[in-house]
Amino acid sequence: MEPVAPVVLQGQRVRLEPLGLEHLDGLQAILEGPRDTFGLTSVPPDRPALEAYVATALEEQRRTSALPFVTRDAVTGRIVGSTRFGNIEFWVLPPGSDLARPPGVPHAVEIGWTWLAPDAQRTAINTEAKRLMLAHAFERWRVLRVTLKTDARNVRSRTAIERIGARLDGVLRAHLPAADRGPRDTAWYSMLAREWPDARARLDARLARGAGPAT
Repeated sequence: MEPVAPVVLQGQRVRLEPLGLEHLDGLQAILEGPRDTFGLTSVPPDRPALEAYVATALEEQRRTSALPFVTRDAVTGRIVGSTRFGNIEFWVLPPGSDLARPPGVPHAVEIGWTWLAPDAQRTAINTEAKRLMLAHAFERWRVLRVTLKTDARNVRSRTAIERIGARLDGVLRAHLPAADRGPRDTAWYSMLAREWPDARARLDARLARGAGPAT
């Protein structure tokens, strides 16, 4: 087990780097490109919103409630999006609990806040990013659960989450504002530590074929 701290997650197709102010220009280039595929995904609309988005992510990192990344194509070096660990959970337990952990080591975490440039969607970049993040959560932090959420209407994202091996916990109605305005029903999924080995095998098989889920 190890505590939560900024880290680089490096794969063959993708490199996840700790998000910083130096990444603003690269992320802005995505915002200024085609946005047709962002309909149900919360993506900052302009530079001021992007700056606020990054500032909030970094503040949450300071509080150890999130660990945000910029997503970089490992082949070209181009910034293609962002993702993060969020809602990092440190459970308050009674003395002597079998679930006790060293300081700074989380019990559970969410993977989300993911958005990608259109040409990086439906590629192995996202598959490997999920593989790297799930491995870090389950193998380095040894969390008990990883949560993944999406707009209940987002069939493409839900299919991808299910393909990874996460299970639907339920749909929370009118959970938060939707990306296209109005209230969003949120589909909640989770993966438990005991389910990770099978999920890892599925992800490795997909990467070997060069395929990726579209989230």
